[in-house]
Amino acid sequence: MTRATHEVEYEQMLLSRHGLLNHRKGRRKDGVLERSAYILLSRIRVQGPMSVGELSEAFDLDASTLNRQTAAVMRAGLVERIPDPEGGMARKFRITEEGAEALDSEREGMVASLERVMTDWSDEDISAFAGYLRRFNTDIERLGGRPWPRP
Repeated sequence: MTRATHEVEYEQMLLSRHGLLNHRKGRRKDGVLERSAYILLSRIRVQGPMSVGELSEAFDLDASTLNRQTAAVMRAGLVERIPDPEGGMARKFRITEEGAEALDSEREGMVASLERVMTDWSDEDISAFAGYLRRFNTDIERLGGRPWPRP
C-alpha cells in the first residue's frame, strides 16, 4: 500500500505549476509582483524593518541573493533603507507606501483567484483546508528552525 504522502507530493508539485500561485520574475508591467518580492514584502510587513542579515537568516539565502532581491525592490520603490530604529549599526529595509499598496493589490488579486477556484467549496471546507496548510507550513518551519511570523 502506498502511503498518502506520495499523493501529497504529487499534488504539491501540481500546485506549484499553476499560474495562480506561481508568478514570473520581476515586477511586470501589469503591476504583478514577482514571487520573491511578494514574499519579501510580506515578511517585512509582518515583522517590521529588517536588515540584509535578518532577511538572509529568515529566508535561508546568502547575502548576495538578498542584496539582488532588495536592490530590485528598492529600484521599484517598494522598500527603502532606513537607519536601524533600535539604534543598531545595520541599515534596515522598510516597506514604502507604494510597496504596501502593491502588496495589498497583489494579495487581493490572489484572494479573488482563490475565491474563483473555491467557488463551490463550503466555508467549512475552506477553513479546514486553510488549517491544514497552516499546519503543513508550521511543521516545515519547525523542522527548518525558521518560524514565519503570522499576523
